[in-house]
Amino acid sequence: METSDRDQLLRMARALEGATLAWNVAGVFVLVIAALKAHSAALGGFGIDSAIEIIASAVVLYELGGVDVARQRRKLRLIAWAFAGLAGYLAIQSVFILATNMRPHHSAFGILWTGLTAIVMLALASGKFRIGEAMDSQLLLTESRVTLVDGVLAVIILVGLVLNAFVGWWWADPAAALLIVAYAARESIGAFRMSREVPDDQVGGCGQSCASCTNLCETPAV
Repeated sequence: METSDRDQLLRMARALEGATLAWNVAGVFVLVIAALKAHSAALGGFGIDSAIEIIASAVVLYELGGVDVARQRRKLRLIAWAFAGLAGYLAIQSVFILATNMRPHHSAFGILWTGLTAIVMLALASGKFRIGEAMDSQLLLTESRVTLVDGVLAVIILVGLVLNAFVGWWWADPAAALLIVAYAARESIGAFRMSREVPDDQVGGCGQSCASCTNLCETPAV
């Protein structure tokens, strides 16, 4: 691939990550307000998830720019702990709501936003996947799957909100929140694993620490 073509793809990749970042920033405010008004565990959890995804998108933007891996590792650990906290908080809140029969209110605005989020995230995931394949970028391909999961998660939450609003299945809201618990736990484990992929003291064939790798060589097999 020519340098000019790769530079163009890199700009497109950054634009998609920037769009993801902007949408999630707006989503934090929208979802938290909607969750407080409706007393919805699902909307609150999705709002916190959006805040975590802001950090994740920022990490990807840094990585696309070739930032030091040691700094990326610290950010990945931060993301992992954030997801773990989200899973614990939602698990306790959802079980409490189900046990006490605390019924959330309807949220027309929450339904609208999660529906739009599903469409936007699925479209962004498709764009990231195509560009990731063209660039042969494992980073972008992995991020496209994360964005795809976010879109699917929005659909699941949307179903819970609709069932609560139109069928009266109030338990569908905390049940949807429990699905976020499973997702957050998986993301936490994955982030911790990624943060340990390259040891701080590992040295490549060029004699350079892999924590500050500039891709001048491949790490020798251990």
